Amino acid sequence: MTGRLVGFCPEIRLLISPQAPRISSVDFLRKRGHPCPTLARSQNATLSGRALVTFFGWCLLVSACQTPAYVEPPDGPPTGGHGDLSRLPDPVPRQESKSRYGNPAAYSVNGKTYHVWESAAGYQATGLASWYGKKFHGRRTSSGEPFDMFKLTAAHKSLPIPTYVRITNLQNGRKTVVRVNDRGPFVDDRIIDLSYAAAVKLGFADVGTTRVRVEAFERQEEFYLQAGAFRRLEAADRLQRDLQRLTGESAYVVRMSQDPPYRVRLGPVVGEKEAKRLQALITSANYGQPIIFRQ
Repeated sequence: MTGRLVGFCPEIRLLISPQAPRISSVDFLRKRGHPCPTLARSQNATLSGRALVTFFGWCLLVSACQTPAYVEPPDGPPTGGHGDLSRLPDPVPRQESKSRYGNPAAYSVNGKTYHVWESAAGYQATGLASWYGKKFHGRRTSSGEPFDMFKLTAAHKSLPIPTYVRITNLQNGRKTVVRVNDRGPFVDDRIIDLSYAAAVKLGFADVGTTRVRVEAFERQEEFYLQAGAFRRLEAADRLQRDLQRLTGESAYVVRMSQDPPYRVRLGPVVGEKEAKRLQALITSANYGQPIIFRQ
């Protein structure tokens, strides 16, 4: 009767026969690709089929079947410190093009279909927020950007990517602004998944979830400021440097075909209110009153 050694793994089935021919251990090792150095050095050793198969059966069972399966670690906060995240400045909402990857008309997760909205205009919602951290740190988000748990970002099932939203923790009144750059959470009772940094800033990183109000920032018009026009490039460059230091905004020199050819400009600036604030700042610093215009 033919014997059968059955391991824990169904693909490992070794037949043992009393009539099995004697075979060189080196040949057997080569066929099996087994790295056993002791037997490999025994060039003249021979084993009976039963003994050889029994030996390798146990080797395969131990190495292939008793190796514990990889278990993904649970999510959680970072293992080391990363400064005082509760003092992170809010990101400033600005006009951005829609993500090339993060805005399909519809997508499915776990058999459920979700639809991506064309616009975030007027979006407000109240519900449960959760947060995600080190398990996903560095992984690609739906926008294509790597997830950074130390930045103020969020995941939403349907808002266009990117969208800036204001989050208010209804348990303690704390607020922050986050940039939506990912999809989720795919749990029915949750409306938004926040980065670990956002959870720290909102004061709920230790409890996991909290009730929040989410409000999308309205898409606003873009404005530019022209602060000066010069015939000499050196004078334009000097004003450009001064305004950049004064405002913290990107100032630049544009060459035009009309005279004077060198124009010093700032922008784009999101919203007329911000454009007027910069205009007043530049005027009060005795650089003259810039002209505000739309592109």
